[in-house]
Parts: sequence; structure tokens; C-alpha cells
Amino acid sequence: MTISLNHAIVTAADNDEAARFFAAVMGLEYTGAHPHARHFVPIRGNEGLTLDFMTVAYPQGHHLAFDVDALTFDTIVERLDAREIPYGDEPAHPDNGRVDSSHPLGGRRVYFSDSSGNLYEVISP
Repeated sequence: MTISLNHAIVTAADNDEAARFFAAVMGLEYTGAHPHARHFVPIRGNEGLTLDFMTVAYPQGHHLAFDVDALTFDTIVERLDAREIPYGDEPAHPDNGRVDSSHPLGGRRVYFSDSSGNLYEVISP
């Protein structure tokens, strides 16, 4: 049996703001609140994964990591720069303005956060 992740709930102080932020940085489509469950704002990451942003009083913040191709990686970093969104090469320092190009697992990676404390990691082989 193959197990794949279908969706994940991402908590935020403002689900709409967090969903718009994530969609804008990642180059994904923002479609607004879920038509039947309006407390979720879904962002489809790919054919099999949706992130459902949900407003909560005290968001805890999650660490979500995404594999992307080299061109998508470069485009995401360009969007971060254009929007003056801090990013960094370490999870403890997602605002040092550097891209990790020497990770022991290879490839490049960058971290950035949203206003609710969610830490996003983008990895390119």
C-alpha cells in the first residue's frame, strides 16, 4: 500500500492572510475560502496535496518543507527578494538573507516564515 499526504492543516492568526502569503511566494493559485468549509482557505500545492489554512487563536507554527525544481527555486527566491520577505539558510536564522548551497544532503535550500510562525523550507536538488 502506498501512503501519500492528501492535505495538511496550517494554523494561522488569519487564515486568509497566511494563504495569500504562501500562494504568492510559491507561485500557487489563491481561490479563497473553501466553498463548503469556509473556515479553511485551501491552497493546492500539487495534484495530491492541499494546504488548508485555518484561523486559530494561538497558532503554534509548523515546519513545512517542499521539493521544487531548480527553476522554481530560483523564482521563489526572486519573489522573496521582490517582496522584501526575509529568508535564510538555516531554520534558526530564516532571515539572514542567505541561500544554503552546501547542505550535506546536497542541493540548495532556503527558509522563510509567515506572520503566524510557520516556517517554510524550499529544497532544490
